[in-house]
Amino acid sequence: MVQTKGDFMAHLLDDTYLKPFEEAIRGRAANAARRASELTGGEGTLADWANAHIYFGLHRVKGCGRKPAHWVFREWAPHATSMWLVGDFNGWKIDPTFEVLRLPGTDVWECEIPVDRIKVGDKYHLEMRWEGGRGERIPAFVQYVTQDPETKLFSACVTESQYKWKNRRSYSDATGVSRPRCAAATASQPPRIYEAHVGMGTEEEKVGSYVEFRDNVLPRIKKAGYDTVQLMAIMEHPYYGSFGYHVSTFFAASSRFGTPDELKSLIDTAHGMGLRVIMDLVHSHAVPNERDGLSLFDGTDYQYFHSGNKGWHSAWGSRCFDYGKTQVLHFLLSNCKYWLEEYDFDGYRFDGVTSMLFWNHGLGDTFTNYGMYFNGSVDDDAWVYLNLANRVIHEVKPGAITIAEDVSGMPGVAAPIDDYGIGFDYRMAMGVPDFWFKMVEKTRDEDWQMGSIYWELTNKRAEEKVVSYVESHDQALVGGKTFFFTMADAAIYYGMGKDQHSLEIDRAVALHKMARLATLALNGGAYLNFMGNEFGHPEWIDFPRAENGWNYSHARRQWSLRDNPDLRFKCLGDFDEVMQKELSKGTALLGGLALNAIPTRLVCNEPDKVLAFMRGNLLFVFNFHATQSYTDYGILVPPASDWKHLFDTDEPRFGGQGLIVPGQTYAPQLVMDGQHGELVQQIRLYLPARTAIVLSRV
Repeated sequence: MVQTKGDFMAHLLDDTYLKPFEEAIRGRAANAARRASELTGGEGTLADWANAHIYFGLHRVKGCGRKPAHWVFREWAPHATSMWLVGDFNGWKIDPTFEVLRLPGTDVWECEIPVDRIKVGDKYHLEMRWEGGRGERIPAFVQYVTQDPETKLFSACVTESQYKWKNRRSYSDATGVSRPRCAAATASQPPRIYEAHVGMGTEEEKVGSYVEFRDNVLPRIKKAGYDTVQLMAIMEHPYYGSFGYHVSTFFAASSRFGTPDELKSLIDTAHGMGLRVIMDLVHSHAVPNERDGLSLFDGTDYQYFHSGNKGWHSAWGSRCFDYGKTQVLHFLLSNCKYWLEEYDFDGYRFDGVTSMLFWNHGLGDTFTNYGMYFNGSVDDDAWVYLNLANRVIHEVKPGAITIAEDVSGMPGVAAPIDDYGIGFDYRMAMGVPDFWFKMVEKTRDEDWQMGSIYWELTNKRAEEKVVSYVESHDQALVGGKTFFFTMADAAIYYGMGKDQHSLEIDRAVALHKMARLATLALNGGAYLNFMGNEFGHPEWIDFPRAENGWNYSHARRQWSLRDNPDLRFKCLGDFDEVMQKELSKGTALLGGLALNAIPTRLVCNEPDKVLAFMRGNLLFVFNFHATQSYTDYGILVPPASDWKHLFDTDEPRFGGQGLIVPGQTYAPQLVMDGQHGELVQQIRLYLPARTAIVLSRV
């Protein structure tokens, strides 16, 4: 049963199946608390400690007393023997003025440079030597890198932001200190998330920019009724086709989309629209690149990562962090703080949480019993890191959103820290899209089970909130298709005109709307949609690469399909817009009374394929039958006044036949309940085949 913030009563250890593992659960939480105390020395907050990005890297220092203004550069490199900064400022040659020296008795290297020797825009890298080797390196804490279009090599770039924020507001954190905060983060309703990729945001066959996304896509998101934008691929990554999940430079916003100030303008503009902005945070692994990544940074394979095979992800070909190292925690926790403060992001979706938590990265596991979470297969250092990350994030921004991409179902991932959990606000409900795709691909329509639909869409741990979704970017990657394209297939190319009808398209249009409505209506705390999928974007996602001739045709969004009044893509988009807006009103599903509303199942008729339930003041009735319509279908309702038709999936504006009279009011009737022999209230509805109706209590 779905439980949301208002009815939150469950606790992690209320689960009787976890009693045998209570000592281990308490032990993990105690380890995290002990580690936090060790890092801070018992003074201040963990967020105050997470300032590695302020100390390390290249920074301009103001003059003080007799000491003039200067640049200072610092790097952590335990096994280096010597290093220099080389770049535009010294003709790309080793220069004694730019030699970086080890601070006595430490693993920290430092160099002070006269302020007039370096200017904003200069490109540079490190020349580093270690026992038995040497190489070029991009500094680990650099905040902007650019890629040479010919050599494809990255260079660090000196940058100082000149951006003036317009839509920041103040709030007080746990220490009472006033800090910047965006306007949207105070919203009380659970997020309705629009997952998006800046580079794919344009219809042109190219890489889109921050500016284009700000000007062209943000208004679409706002109009579509979503309140949260989740940006992918923000952290710098060498390979565009990695979707941003093979990060090389953790403190740098990807330069392929524009400058840091242009990203800030995008976020600032979104906040001005009342939109939250969260980003995909990739701390689960890193690229194996040496020159422009962290691998073998100081000549060793174990500086940031585990050594040997443990330090490699066999399926992803990437490096795995050693979360037990204090310096690695300093790097990653500071990274959590950096994006919140420097760019005013409102939270994170943590990528690859399952991979982080399990030594085998969860590969091949089905997680069918609780013992699998307590049999030595868990990287306890990773568990502690994720707990500490949530502490830092919520100390910096108490209203920030954190989401775990976790398929393991490990108890406590999205339980509060003071309830022995890791502390994520939400877990991705990754079984829901698998369920919907299996239904439309592998299950005959006449075999759909209403009970299975209701159970799958409400299945969650009692103490957790989840992000429910029909599809994200994952389902349409090369080798897959969007949900709509899976159903429509080739007919999508010739049958999407409003005046055209085919069995494939009619089925796809109807079920696309019904699946989304059911998923949003029964969500376990939040809802997500990937950019363009709300209007049935065709085909799949494929980034330009050698194998496809560096083609951009599948790495873009065809907004013209959404805008064309003659196509049913527009009908799907219009339905999603109405659905988002109607269900986000104060007395409806996602706000006001709905915060403490648990779905109540009213009808689950398998032969008729009818499913009905209430949530808050709304009544949802679905007829999933492929061919059978019903007249005067009785729905038992709680004692109430009349019920008013809000909208239905069969309206002509949504590509339907318009068989239901819009706006009508249904008065309940007293009828005898044959099973219990008592009078009950019932409303009678006309339910066309493959149609859903939403009614509101008057």
